[in-house]
Amino acid sequence: MSTSVLRCSFPRKIMAPHRLARSTHNNPPVETIRRDLRTLLRNTAQPVAVVTSLMPEKHISPDIPHSKYHGATLSSFTSIALDPHPLVAFSLRIPSRMATTLRDAHIDWPSHMVINILSGLQEDIAVAFSRVDLFPHPFESVPFTLTEEGLPILSGSLGALSCKLVASSWPLHDLEVLSGDKKKDLDHVWEGDGVASELFIAQVTRVESTKGPGETDPLQSSPLLYYQKGYSTTSPLPLKAGSKLRAEKKP
Repeated sequence: MSTSVLRCSFPRKIMAPHRLARSTHNNPPVETIRRDLRTLLRNTAQPVAVVTSLMPEKHISPDIPHSKYHGATLSSFTSIALDPHPLVAFSLRIPSRMATTLRDAHIDWPSHMVINILSGLQEDIAVAFSRVDLFPHPFESVPFTLTEEGLPILSGSLGALSCKLVASSWPLHDLEVLSGDKKKDLDHVWEGDGVASELFIAQVTRVESTKGPGETDPLQSSPLLYYQKGYSTTSPLPLKAGSKLRAEKKP
């Protein structure tokens, strides 16, 4: 029996009758914008997550334990909607094994991946899933459990989301495809300069339980953040005079 592979496309966009003009008048060079944006985002704390999924059967090695599982650290994960559908989004640099894994996911699966939102205790896990050159088989040392569909949940995570792709990925290097001016070529390979990425949008199908018994470390309930080229977490702001006065006025 044949199985379906996720090769669907987003519907054509709905636009106002008048298309926006693409003008670069008075805009700085792209290199300048890229540099300034990178500098700004380094000062903006980003949540760290690891996406886990199942490798295509052709890439599973019977000689390597846990080779059916694959994971990758995300630095661009975000929630984009709660109603009417809970949706999240993230991007992956290409080429990457995770991007290939998700593109080959079967459309009839109830979930395609788990997005593990890391806690303040999981810096080592973020590193393990971001450096395949140093940690080629991270599932051999990272504890995990499985969802109903058999997808890995990283133990000790702040939270975990089972997700299903809503469509095939968007090539972020091709703005003509994003604007609807050109048909998406699923087999197109990026050959330009710099780093190319693909955007994935997924619907949350279930919020998984990640809490174990006897967890008392406060970092366990704090998020892992990427900030100024390093990993960090949150801490309460000192109570300022204005905040104190407002707190005292509350009934």
